[in-house]
Amino acid sequence: MLKFYFNGAPNPNKVALFLEESGLPYELAPVDTRKGDQFKPEFLAVNPNGKVPAIDDDGVFVFDSNAILLYLAEKTGKFLPANTPQNRAQLLSWLMFVATGVGPYSGQAVHFKHHAPRDLGKGLEYAHNRYQFEAQRHYGILNDHLAKSRYMVGDTYTIVDMAFWGWARLAPHVLGEEVYARFAKVKRCR
Repeated sequence: MLKFYFNGAPNPNKVALFLEESGLPYELAPVDTRKGDQFKPEFLAVNPNGKVPAIDDDGVFVFDSNAILLYLAEKTGKFLPANTPQNRAQLLSWLMFVATGVGPYSGQAVHFKHHAPRDLGKGLEYAHNRYQFEAQRHYGILNDHLAKSRYMVGDTYTIVDMAFWGWARLAPHVLGEEVYARFAKVKRCR
């Protein structure tokens, strides 16, 4: 049975959404990152990067939320668009956009907005402004894209929507309470 290593952060939630909506049977394996469980040898054997989420699918180890989504979608045939070159290109492009842009910039925006030590002075101000700008820019690109289509890949609900949902639902924590007024199409993804 598939073993799902998780905590309550946005990236594990994407995988949880897929598992629940697909109906795949799985066993939960909580990882308490506040206690450092992600650095225990038994977890590092699953994910050498020491981050959640990760899965053990009967000896097949997959880590990184978007890699897991792609692996599970291809394994089950669920939450993928029609198999055309155009759809495949869009799926991969937007999935990687979320993985390399939305997630990292949102995570850093949250860190510097809510958790960075306040005594960093100009360095904190610079980092806060940089990551807020980049997070807003990425959410703006997604908002503009969603103004033209129902889902991230046309009219088909896919793993890209799941990947973005992990962050869209937390957009107020990333960018502030007014975020959905600025990015109304992002609001519908939460």
